[in-house]
Amino acid sequence: MKRDVRILLLGEAQVGKTSLILSLVGEEFPAEVPPRAEEITIPADVTPEKVPTHIVDYSEAEQTAEELRAEILKANVVCVVYDVSEEATIEKSPHHLGGQQVRPAARELNGGCAAHHEPVPRDRDLRGGTPVGLSPRPPVLCQEPEEHLGAVLLCTEGGAAPHGPALRPRGQAGAAPIPRGHGLGCPGDTEQSLRGWLMATFPRGQKSCFGHPLAPQALEDVKMVVRKNVAGGVRDNRLTLDGFLFLNMLFIQRGRHETTWTILRRFGYGDTLELTPDYLVPPLHVPPGCSTELNHFGYQFVQRVFEKHDRDRDGSLSPAELESLFSVFPAAPWGPRLPREVCTEAGRLSLHGYLCQWTLVTYLDVRRCLEHLGYLGYPTLCEQDSQAHAITVTREKRLDQEKGQTQRNVLLCKVVGARGVGKSAFLQAFLGCGLGDGRELAEERPIYAINTVQVNGQEKYLILCEVSADSLLAPAPDAACDVACLMFDSSDPGSFALCARVYKRHYMDGQTPCLIVSSKADLPAGSTPPGLAPAEFCRRHRLPAPAAFSRVGPAGLSAAVFTRLATMAAFPHLAHGELHATSFWLRVTLGAVGFAVTAVLSISLYRALVKSR
Repeated sequence: MKRDVRILLLGEAQVGKTSLILSLVGEEFPAEVPPRAEEITIPADVTPEKVPTHIVDYSEAEQTAEELRAEILKANVVCVVYDVSEEATIEKSPHHLGGQQVRPAARELNGGCAAHHEPVPRDRDLRGGTPVGLSPRPPVLCQEPEEHLGAVLLCTEGGAAPHGPALRPRGQAGAAPIPRGHGLGCPGDTEQSLRGWLMATFPRGQKSCFGHPLAPQALEDVKMVVRKNVAGGVRDNRLTLDGFLFLNMLFIQRGRHETTWTILRRFGYGDTLELTPDYLVPPLHVPPGCSTELNHFGYQFVQRVFEKHDRDRDGSLSPAELESLFSVFPAAPWGPRLPREVCTEAGRLSLHGYLCQWTLVTYLDVRRCLEHLGYLGYPTLCEQDSQAHAITVTREKRLDQEKGQTQRNVLLCKVVGARGVGKSAFLQAFLGCGLGDGRELAEERPIYAINTVQVNGQEKYLILCEVSADSLLAPAPDAACDVACLMFDSSDPGSFALCARVYKRHYMDGQTPCLIVSSKADLPAGSTPPGLAPAEFCRRHRLPAPAAFSRVGPAGLSAAVFTRLATMAAFPHLAHGELHATSFWLRVTLGAVGFAVTAVLSISLYRALVKSR
């Protein structure tokens, strides 16, 4: 928000610049008008947003071109005034912004200055039949490439706005206007609808923005005005984008700038017409040991977005449909790694893969997920304060371990092993993808794959994260996860040594369940080097026996490994050596009970014998 606003009035002589200023102060047109008005300051307490507003008059007869240049550079808003009854004043109006004598200043204005300029018709009452605020823009001014529908801050209500809301064209750099930044649209959506919000929920949006609904008669009056002035402004008795933009232009031209700013700010836009950080990333506290998931509200919303953009109704998004979905984002949020992270079919993203990707983003980077939901307009369309409403923060993992069961629907498994043992093939098998070239990606950052797995009749999202063993042996590694998959090459038993070192360093004394996986089980087993064999290592450390995995074996064999990992993550207390300990104490208890029973029987028999004697 600017500390003050400076407005400069330009125009030909006798067009009414000074009269406008004096009528603003005196609330009536003066009988005698001086050649030039002194600078006027509107106090902050008079303006709606408590910002002082300075109005500066310019007279070509009394001031030089250098003085004009200095005033333009100081101004936040440049207002060009012309007389609608004198065509010459309209034709000469660009002179004051781009004429020979002030062209350097005009380049400053259009190239980088914070000011905006807007032509203002004067003496509208002298041209009959043109409603106030609907005077057409002079054709010569429409040639300006940077021309915006800026606010003309010439009243106490509008003088406090930071600067005129620039309703920028679609696709312009740095602009994320409401029509592109928010909304789901309706079945059979057209590009002219405000992504459905205007056409489907305009009355509800009125209440959302201004705190009270629009009366039925007032709504009909709005539609009547739009129909009268804009072809196609109302379709199927609902407001379209063209109609909405016309209404806001009408508000601005009539000095009701606070109306447009209220709408923009309700949609999360700041003074620079960009979505604010507070809107994109609302507060969301995630304590240590907790994770983040989409709740059913979030899944319902993103599924509606999917269905809206699935125009051919084939249950998947083509590259063009996905591009349409991403059109409301500053840049495509899901990069080329998408086919390696979720299930895709012939380049098309199914609903299942789409939901998996949303789940992955929410779990790994909840701030980015909040931004994505913000660009799609979740708060407004779902009538919530923020998109944090779509997120669930799980309880601490420590509590899950104490309870012996997790409430999480998204589980993380780190796949650890030496390079070349088949980690990438393991992840791709999880997605049901082909074998490919069998080479692992030479990337330092973690690689993820996500799919759903049935655990005791419940569907869980399982995220596999490929990690090199070397990275976990480096200083300050991140080994936290719900279950660890330690993978070695069965044809090269020497690769197991790294798995053993990672286990002893990170998981041996912790609560994270671990599963040893022997990859390439279809190849002949290699000779075991000196030291503990994998099976013996698992026995000594009370770990489950190594699980076999092969890309060329039965599909059920691979699926069983993934189900086993998800089950161990969901029930960590059953995955460690507790089962062994339980069976041990059970044997001890049964032995003690047996001894006691034997003792009781012996005493009873002894008493019976004594009594018989």
